[in-house]
Amino acid sequence: MQNNQFQYGSLVANSRISFYKKERSFKAKINLIGYMHGINRISLLVFIICLIILAFKLLRK
Repeated sequence: MQNNQFQYGSLVANSRISFYKKERSFKAKINLIGYMHGINRISLLVFIICLIILAFKLLRK
């Protein structure tokens, strides 16, 4: 009986550890996705600014 309790206890402990790791990795992925969206906004803004500069250069000639 005591052996079964040990196996059940270790199973519960392992499931808690794996759940904690999954939760941490999920939060890390959300943070990385947020950073990715920020970088995409910056690159889009730079691209639009460059298009405006090129349009002004073409219109001035």
